[in-house]
Amino acid sequence: MKQLTLACILGAMMATPALAFDHFITRDGHQLKDGDKVFRFAGIHAPELHRIEDQARGKCPQDPRGWGQYFKWPTAEEQENWIQSLVLTGHKAMRVYVLSIATEWDQACERETHILPPVTQDGMPRLNEAALVHYDRMIALADKHGLRLILPFVDHWKWWGGRKDLAAFYGEHEDDFYDTSSKTYAAYQSIIKQVTNRTNTITGRKYRDEKAIMAWETGNELKMSTQAFVSKTAALIKSQAPHQLVIDGTYLKVNDFSLTDPNVDIITNHFYTVNGNNNPQQVMKDLKAIDGKKVYFIGEFGLASAKLLNSVMQAAVHQEHNGAQAAGALFWGYRGHRHDGGYYWHQEYTGHYAYHLPGAAENYRNEEMAMSDGVRLAIAQMDGEQNMRPLPKPQPPKLRAIDTPNNFKWLGSPVGRWYRFERATSEAGPWTIIGDGISDGRNGFNPETDVLFADPQLRESGKTYFYRVTAFNESGQSEPSNVEAYQQP
Repeated sequence: MKQLTLACILGAMMATPALAFDHFITRDGHQLKDGDKVFRFAGIHAPELHRIEDQARGKCPQDPRGWGQYFKWPTAEEQENWIQSLVLTGHKAMRVYVLSIATEWDQACERETHILPPVTQDGMPRLNEAALVHYDRMIALADKHGLRLILPFVDHWKWWGGRKDLAAFYGEHEDDFYDTSSKTYAAYQSIIKQVTNRTNTITGRKYRDEKAIMAWETGNELKMSTQAFVSKTAALIKSQAPHQLVIDGTYLKVNDFSLTDPNVDIITNHFYTVNGNNNPQQVMKDLKAIDGKKVYFIGEFGLASAKLLNSVMQAAVHQEHNGAQAAGALFWGYRGHRHDGGYYWHQEYTGHYAYHLPGAAENYRNEEMAMSDGVRLAIAQMDGEQNMRPLPKPQPPKLRAIDTPNNFKWLGSPVGRWYRFERATSEAGPWTIIGDGISDGRNGFNPETDVLFADPQLRESGKTYFYRVTAFNESGQSEPSNVEAYQQP
């Protein structure tokens, strides 16, 4: 009986996956620490680890804002693939986008949001359980694979629904969001309390106890933040989640009052050409303004040439003021593999597309390889290394059931650059190569009309064929994917 009990205990221990983190990330003056080690990071900003803008569907005509998009929730395989793509290319921390807030056009545009309106006129907003389970999974997968998360609460802007939409629940103006005596601000406080105290349906832990959550950010680009707003918000977050860090989400300036606020740990800024600050000199300006009193983090910069953006990233890596350096910096932005093939994509008003990892040579007009290599170099440099690390060999891709060999669908490998397709007349082979050097990285890919690869060979009627696919990068090749069969009519 004792032996059986011991065997059961050992079996249970082996079945439980080891958690990636021993410590919460902490602040020590102007530095972040993982235990007793300095924690610095770089990356390509991944806004959509928990909600997808499906730009291939175009704009929703019922949304009068003109740019309103279709959104959907990611599959579990997509989320894990994206997080693995980040971690396997060296990413240690990642900022995602905000919690989306309901608008009056969501039903017509077939989209759900994280935050729902109150049941009564004076009630508090509600968390959408159907949405939050995907947020739960993002956190659980980040913990599994070793990715720290930076989570902003509410948006200043309207892309996913922001302060204006929150204020609309109460018939108030969007600027009332920053008024700490308003109903809108009370609703914002309620969102913070509900989210930080939510119990993750996958890990069983409250969000405030998740070591994968490095920091909460007051919001995205909160350019009208006041001292009262930041002070009251930061104190609330710290009271609810004392082990996690707080970022002042103010935009385009460094608030002097945040430098002395005991509840603010990190000061952030975003660089864009339209704001006149997308240059390497801005890094030193911010470092001097902060003067080592808090941690400095460049949350977003982008929409410019790879040469300029890599010069800004190198400034973030190397520049220092009285010993203080940027703790992290993130290019904007990244999109990951689709469940059934290709990548999601996003095109900005400047014409720039979101980047894929580890980068596809075919997207040379978007300078994707230069951006991917630039961030991988910065990641290594942040850890005191001089050269970009080699990619690990790819994991096997996942071939989907074959409806027609004229349109193969597969979930790409997290660090695969190209693919080889093989065919056989027996599940055990022998295998014949029918396509090599195939990319799934095309920008603007539309799964409804575009084909990534088709079997170019003739097939006999009534005969069953077997297919598999292998991923490649410069470090080697994956094991073959699962095998899928197709009977030619």
